[in-house]
This record gives sequence, C-alpha cells and structure tokens, in this order.
Amino acid sequence: MAVDYYVRRMREEDVTAVERLTDEAFYQVDVRTHRAGSPEPTHRSEQKALSWRRRLAHLVHHDPDGCWIAEDRTGVIGAAASIRRDLTWILSAFAVRPDRQGRGVGRQLLDAALAHGSGCLRAMLAASDDPGAVRRYRLAGFSLHPTMALRGTVDRRLLPVVERVREGAVGDVDLMNSVDRQVRDAAHGVDHELLVATYRLVVVDRATGTGYAYVEPNGGPHLLAATNRRTAADLLWESLASSSPDASSAIRHLTPAQEWAVDIGLAARMELDTEGYLALRSMKPPVPYIPSGHFL
Repeated sequence: MAVDYYVRRMREEDVTAVERLTDEAFYQVDVRTHRAGSPEPTHRSEQKALSWRRRLAHLVHHDPDGCWIAEDRTGVIGAAASIRRDLTWILSAFAVRPDRQGRGVGRQLLDAALAHGSGCLRAMLAASDDPGAVRRYRLAGFSLHPTMALRGTVDRRLLPVVERVREGAVGDVDLMNSVDRQVRDAAHGVDHELLVATYRLVVVDRATGTGYAYVEPNGGPHLLAATNRRTAADLLWESLASSSPDASSAIRHLTPAQEWAVDIGLAARMELDTEGYLALRSMKPPVPYIPSGHFL
C-alpha cells in the first residue's frame, strides 16, 4: 500500500486541529463501545475543548520530542502526545482519524512517541475500550489492568466531616512532587504548574500522612496521590464534597488495587461500571492513587 501521509513533530499551531481530531476520534470510539446504562457519548463542550488545547500546548512546549502528528493532503489525520517525568514515560493522548485507521498511521505515531521514553524505567497510560488501540499497547509491552469508574450525584447526607484538609497553592508543589515520587516513583514536575492554575487543589500535610487532590469542577478527583489510604480517603471525600447537589461527579481510572476508592464511591451512592484500562510497563498500579487521564 502506497504511503500518502507523513509523520512530523507537533507544533503549537497544530494544537487546535489536533484537539478537533481527538474530539471526533474519541467520540466515535465512545459510540462504538457504548454499553446500555452508560452515559451517552457527547462531544467536548467549548470549555472542555479550551482546557484540552491549553493542556496540549503545555505538552508541546515542555516535551516537543514526545508530540507527533500524521498529516496528508487533507490535514491532520493522527496525533500522539507523550511526556517523560523523571524516569517515567507517559502517553497523554493518541488518536487516528476514523477514516484513516488500518493504514499503519497509529503504529508510526506510537513508535515516534515511545522513542521519547528511551531510557525510562517505567511507562503508563490510560486506555479506552477501543480494541485496536488496546492491541497496539499490548504489543508494545504494556500490562493491561482493567479499570472501573464511579458516576452519579453524591448523596450529600452521607458526606463525613473531614478535618485538617486545607486549600492548596503553588507553594505546595515541592510537597506534591515528594508524594508523587513515593507513590508512583516520578514527580509531576512542571505539570503541577498547569494543574494548580486549572483546578481547585486540596492538601493534607499531617505527621500521619501527606497527600493532595486536584478537584474537577463538578466534584470528584482529577488526580489524587497520598502516602496512605486514610489520607487518600480524606482527600477523596473532600473532592466529592465539592460537588453541587444536582451535579453528576465521577471517580475514574480505578484498578482493583483501589478498592478503598470504590468503597467510598459506593458509600456515596455512586454507580460503578467498568471502563477502559490502566496500561503499565515495568511497574505496578500506584496505591493509594487516582491517576489523571492525561498526566497519569
């Protein structure tokens, strides 16, 4: 088969086109893999699209060798964005336009992104239920850990009183990097700068445990890390308490190693379902930890 496309490094001027591509590709995956009872697939809102573009521009700036696109005469047909933090490689985004799949585009993009992780000891990514992508990750040497998600309106009558959880700020970055290294062997580093500017941050800093959580606008954790389960539980309850009475919150990317989080979600009357995989290479699922889908 003749190759009528080429792969090159992503540039900041590509960010808008890549955001649109990934929105359509992820929407099509959600439609194909949708199960009865699960939330109906939707395209990103403009607010979420803006946040997505800001995040991708951050990756292109800090990890230019990890961000790649495939292009043909019609424009961008695929993209992969990856980062390396300490000695851990992370795939943040990966998509191929649905009508260009099956032509080797995804393989070339993933190979280019994986080269950015040369010399890293560990690797991780959050995978959807897309069979083609999952197959590619397994062939690349990743162990696939099925994940769960909890969704629903939190019953606020069941929220416990959580003590000694404070509001966080950019001054807590060193503390958070220390927790990251204890829990997943790699700091988030410069990613904390973007996360602090985007999400509400709550922190626990006690003699008995340390941790933090970035909170989604509708409540629930975007990213949570702690040095023990009790601290993680306090942070998770605080993130759920941030939800409004009529908002649907979510706790995602939970492996069976995160039963403490599953128990809290069920106690809050949220509904449990399976969703995708946590794909890891040369590491076990971090505990206690709830990864971000983009910064893991």
